[in-house]
Amino acid sequence: MTETKTAALATEETDAMPLAGSFPAPERAMADEVEEDAEHPEDAAQPAVIPGLTTTQAPSPANLAAPELYLNRELTWLQFNFRVLNEARDKRTPLLERVKFLAIGASNMDEFFMKRIGGLKQQIGAGVTKLSIDGRTPVQQLEECRTAMTEFRRQQREVYLELVGELRRANIRILSYSKLASAQREVVRDYYHENIFPLVTPLAMDPAHPFPFISNLSLNLLVTLRFPHEPQLTLARVKVPVGSGVPRFIRVGSDDHFVLLEDVMANNLSELFPGMEIASVELFRVTRNANTERGEEGADDLVSLIEAELRDRKFAPIVRLEVAEGINANHKGMLAAELGLDEERDVYESDVMIGMRDLWELVALDNQALHDPKFQPTENVKLLDRDLIFHTIRENGPILLHHPYESFANSVVRFVREAAEDPKVLAIKMTLYRTSEATMIVDHLIDAASNGKQVAVVVELKARFDEAANLRWASRLEEAGIHVTYGVLGLKTHAKAVLVVRRDYNGLRRYVHVGTGNYHGGTARLYCDFGLLTCDREIGLDLTELFNYLTTGCKPAHAYRRLLTAPHLMKKALLAKIDREIAVHNAEKPGLIRFKCNALEDPDVVAALYKASQAGVKVELIVRDTCRLRPGLPGISETITVVSIVGRFLEHARIYYFRNGGDEEYFIGSADLMTRNLESRVEILTPIEHPDLRRELNALIETQLADRRSGWDMCADGSYVQRRPRGGGHKVRSAQEIMMESARLRSERAKRMRKVKPRAFARRGPK
Repeated sequence: MTETKTAALATEETDAMPLAGSFPAPERAMADEVEEDAEHPEDAAQPAVIPGLTTTQAPSPANLAAPELYLNRELTWLQFNFRVLNEARDKRTPLLERVKFLAIGASNMDEFFMKRIGGLKQQIGAGVTKLSIDGRTPVQQLEECRTAMTEFRRQQREVYLELVGELRRANIRILSYSKLASAQREVVRDYYHENIFPLVTPLAMDPAHPFPFISNLSLNLLVTLRFPHEPQLTLARVKVPVGSGVPRFIRVGSDDHFVLLEDVMANNLSELFPGMEIASVELFRVTRNANTERGEEGADDLVSLIEAELRDRKFAPIVRLEVAEGINANHKGMLAAELGLDEERDVYESDVMIGMRDLWELVALDNQALHDPKFQPTENVKLLDRDLIFHTIRENGPILLHHPYESFANSVVRFVREAAEDPKVLAIKMTLYRTSEATMIVDHLIDAASNGKQVAVVVELKARFDEAANLRWASRLEEAGIHVTYGVLGLKTHAKAVLVVRRDYNGLRRYVHVGTGNYHGGTARLYCDFGLLTCDREIGLDLTELFNYLTTGCKPAHAYRRLLTAPHLMKKALLAKIDREIAVHNAEKPGLIRFKCNALEDPDVVAALYKASQAGVKVELIVRDTCRLRPGLPGISETITVVSIVGRFLEHARIYYFRNGGDEEYFIGSADLMTRNLESRVEILTPIEHPDLRRELNALIETQLADRRSGWDMCADGSYVQRRPRGGGHKVRSAQEIMMESARLRSERAKRMRKVKPRAFARRGPK
């Protein structure tokens, strides 16, 4: 930006300024006016590029262990977050939905620092020099991640400024406190003093007051102050109390105009520091390492271990410091030193909003014109009748559920609720990885126990970032007399399953739900997942043995009949099926493998798919984020394609398909193709055998492979190219839009059929 342009911007209304007033920082960046390209909106979306990720090395077809054949896990995940950020840039998407993607990208990056950067720093601190499968040391990975993250921050800033400008034109404004009229300031000040000020606690930093504890992801004001007429300066830290009902965006008046809470606080410090002179106010934010797991082997009490891990995480080392641009150099150095960070590598300056995950507050604005069209999940057509769900499953066969297009509450939650209420149900067994209060799953399980049923729940206490919630759920369940266990020592229970034992008219029968997603009603409206409801005898027997394994740790005496389970069988089975596809492949019946998953990271699976491609087997992969495999390499992966779908909902379902010489196999389940899922977690894949259900899965795969709205093609060098509509200029629907419309039409057709369906009348007997 030129000096003239900067001066001109400094004179106009500074909506984009995250901080103003008493902040003695240079003029901060502002949003330029951006004219939308109305004629060719598809041109607005440009592919993301990550320096340092792509590779042009050409490995030898004879050496499938060559490092250049495998992309780096961390960098490929960062590439995914660039695709998320691109959705915030894409003008085909409604404005507040674009703001949503900006918030998601920022939240994703927070978690990346907490988990992945934190993990790399731990490896470096422990002196680990072992090369990853892609040939990088932890130090090399960290440096390349930093390069990619620098580019991400540059693009994130650019998108933020563009969106602020477009929000302004939609009369949604982020105002500077210093620019408010005096009456507006008074109203905002009164709101702050009445609702937020009592929560604020200033902490001095001097010889009598050591540097305070800074909580993870907290916003903080570093205040420099002095007593009047005294030269000595002192420092204080004031936490901005965002969260727990306290908004970061404070509304100004009745319009959608807001001022940031830290800006309000910075301009109203006199009551916190009466009689003091405020010399400067500077904003900073910290991110702590989330990798604080302790070894389970020596633990006498897993609950106590998890509680200790949560305490450890609270005080875990800090991995990132974010500061507002213009911070005093001495203050920045002091913060870095106190927090144990490298000032050059771990401190990030920003002239725009810090902590953009809080933009979710703007996304919640009730302005339907700026949102995606409203969508209401339909009921699965097989569950429209109000018959007992167990009768429906028994009489009509297995039911495939597809969320969020079909209602989670009217299918999965109904399944658990009716199991709790049905007097013929004798027992319920369930895995619980994540849930929520509103979902009511825990309440229904407690009702089941109070109704005299045997209830056993395997709660995964180490579900990342849900540990505290799961401890509460486990406590509630135990207090209700439910048998609660925590799975097998050393293994996370990631499988999603419910087993219901019911006394039917002809004896005991097992009813089952196996899913690809969590038992969480909130995410079921945002994540694309599948679930299977069935009373298949062999699947029920397999789940019985699985739950016995989870509650005792004793492996089953024989292989499972139908389920593929991790950690003992699934990986071997998948690799064997890939080998079988190679063996049965021929010109008359060409081989075909189709996988849809969130991540493809396991080197053995990647190598097996390379072998399949070398044998001529066609491999079509739909991988949401991390993908180590390089498609389209001559002599290695020429028959492999990889597409990533990024859209309104988060793609979360897993489907594994093998043509198998015409004797097709479909599986759905909880496991991604990551080493951790296949070797150190309890996972389930269940076969889908009913022809109608297979057609549903095939339709979804075909639709996503053909998606020219939300699809990204992976290139041989590891980069991604966003697809464009054929012919240009005309609007195309995404795969998710097609699935929404399909669910709606299917439901309407089923309801019409019910209305015209002839009703049976009982005959009168002879008089």
